[in-house]
Order: sequence, then C-alpha cells, then structure tokens
Amino acid sequence: MFRHIITLLMFCCLSFNINAQEVTLKENHPDRHVVVKGDTLWDISATFLKDPWQWPKVWQLNRSQIKNPHLIYPGDVVFLDYSSGQPQLRLLRETVTLQPGAIVEPLEKTAIPTISLSVIAPFLSQPLIIEKDQLVNSPRIIAAQEDRVALSPGTRIYINKIEEGDGLNWFIYRPAGNLIDPDTNEVLGVEATYLGDAKITKYGEPASADITKAKEEIFTKDRLIPSGDEVTTNFVPHAPETNIVGRIINIYGGIADAGPESIVSINRGSADGLEVGHVLAINRYGRIIKDPEAIEDSSKPKLKELNFDIKRDADGKKIINFKKDTQRATGKLALEPGMVKLPDERIGLLMVFRVFDRVSYALVMQASQPINKLDSVNTP
Repeated sequence: MFRHIITLLMFCCLSFNINAQEVTLKENHPDRHVVVKGDTLWDISATFLKDPWQWPKVWQLNRSQIKNPHLIYPGDVVFLDYSSGQPQLRLLRETVTLQPGAIVEPLEKTAIPTISLSVIAPFLSQPLIIEKDQLVNSPRIIAAQEDRVALSPGTRIYINKIEEGDGLNWFIYRPAGNLIDPDTNEVLGVEATYLGDAKITKYGEPASADITKAKEEIFTKDRLIPSGDEVTTNFVPHAPETNIVGRIINIYGGIADAGPESIVSINRGSADGLEVGHVLAINRYGRIIKDPEAIEDSSKPKLKELNFDIKRDADGKKIINFKKDTQRATGKLALEPGMVKLPDERIGLLMVFRVFDRVSYALVMQASQPINKLDSVNTP
C-alpha cells in the first residue's frame, strides 16, 4: 500500500543580480505571494517587478524555457530570499509524494495562465488572418441540402472541391475586411469572421459535409479553411530581443478607445520577429505646437524636416504617416518656423498572444490614458 507523504519542496531557486540584470523590484513589493486561482503570471510578475516583462531575467530562462516555461499552480508560494546577500526568487510548492516510485505531483492540477484566458479565448482560434489569395482560393459552399438559404447545424452542404487528404474537420469563415498598413497602405492580410464548423462526409469535386456548429448564420459562398492546431497559452511575458516598432491598426469589442484587457491588432508579425509573449510599449504621438516666443529668422528655411508625415483624411483629421525603417518608424514632417513637435509619451503596455505573418493580436496590459488606433508600439 502506498504511503502518502506531504512534503514541501523548494525549486526554481534561481538568483538574480538586480544591477547586472537591470531588473528593478517594485516599490513596496511583498516578500511573498501565495498563488490562488484567478492569478495570472503577469499578475505575479507585476507584484514583484517594476517591469513585469523582465520575468525571464528573474528566473534566468533561456529561449527554449521562455517558449516552454515551468508551470506555476495555485497553492505555490513565490517569495524573495535575501540570505545570499542578493534578492533571490524562490518557489515553495506543497506536493504529494507517492511511495514507492517517488512520483511527485502538485496538489492543484491546473496551472495558472500567463494572461486572462477568458478575455482572449475568442481570439485564440478565430477570427483568422490569412493572405488574400489564400482566402480567394479556399473551398467554398456552392449549395445546401433542400436549397436552404440560412444554414444551421445538421445541414448537409456541398463544397466546390475538397480532396481526400485535405483534412476531415474544417472551419467556416467569411471575409470581414482587409487589414491595411497605415504606413505603407499595403494589405497585410484579410480578417475572416468565424461562422462555424463542418465535417467532411464525402471527398471529391464537389465534396459533401455536415455543419456541426454555427456561431452565426451560414450561407452559400462562405469559405472553408482547415481547422488549425491549438494555440498555446503557456508562455512567458518578455521583451523582444530587437527593436520592433509598429502601430495599433484595430481595436476590438465595439469600442473607440482601448484600455486594460482590450484586444488590439498591430501591424507587425512573425515576419518582423514578433512571437507570442512579447511585450511592447504603447506610445502617444507628441502634439505639434507653436512656440509662443519663437522668433522667425528669414535666413532659415521656411520648413523644418522631421521624422514624420502628416496627411489628412476625408474629414480633415490629421493622419501621421511613419515610413518603414530598420531601426524605427520614420518619415518626414514639414514644420513651419516656430512650430515644435512634443516628444512621444508612453501610455501603456500590451502583450502579444497570437501571431500571424504580418499582423498580431495583443492584449492591453496597462494604460494610463485611453489608447487609440494608430498609436505606436515599440520594444520597451
């Protein structure tokens, strides 16, 4: 008969040097934190650290560990230990050891997530951002059983072509609109609205399938895309290793301004070096003002060139146009004499949780003021 022994194990006892690693403890930080259900890795990191994205430095995680980190469970205790003369983070875990065999398991089976999964869940599998040509060439519904117009679960549908080996389970989508890069006017991808699921019953040209789930009404001409792999939610907040600069191009949830726990998309993706877990600073573009005491000098050029373009849309609203650059978003701005551009100001942080080729979804983690479309983002 196995004997249950309740033990206290301490691991992940990795020290860090505050100065050498440039990691700053948060003012009035606690000495310990008991992990509870509802906590996130970001919450715990923000409890101890001034800059929560520096969690990997605290634990001295390498790149492989950042992508596949150790899990933290409710009941674990994260605490600071000063016994070595330098602050060390330690993890105290209550476990059950089953003997013989020395099988060690945490008492709580469900690890805490990095960020709130309830907020980002609808964006983990849908909507989808794909290349325009890919959506145009994807299979489409050409007819339905009994010529129905609005299709629902249980309806047999017919698809122009799906061959054996293309997959059994499919997502049904409808193009929702192009995502445009505000800097270059390029189409970064097509955002497709998720409508439901279908399961193939017969391959061929045409193919047959049954609708197994419908989130919205489905019609002929809607498109099908193979159901994708499950998106990982086990990642660590960390800053990019390179200087990434981009813009917020969309805010979701039917709101004009974003705040904490708002979901946004940015015009940077895996092609730019972004990965899941990357944290970026959000910046508000500095206003252009007239210096009230500026003295005009007729010998100087009438216009002063800076790193920005300002255009106006159909309503006369100013649009700042940043030009692509390897180091930062730059362009040119013609300033009249006596005009001054105020510096950009950091107004928040976001964390990337889903990455496509040229676009990423991110969750706003902090915001000191409302966040707008076209606000810039960069490596903190």
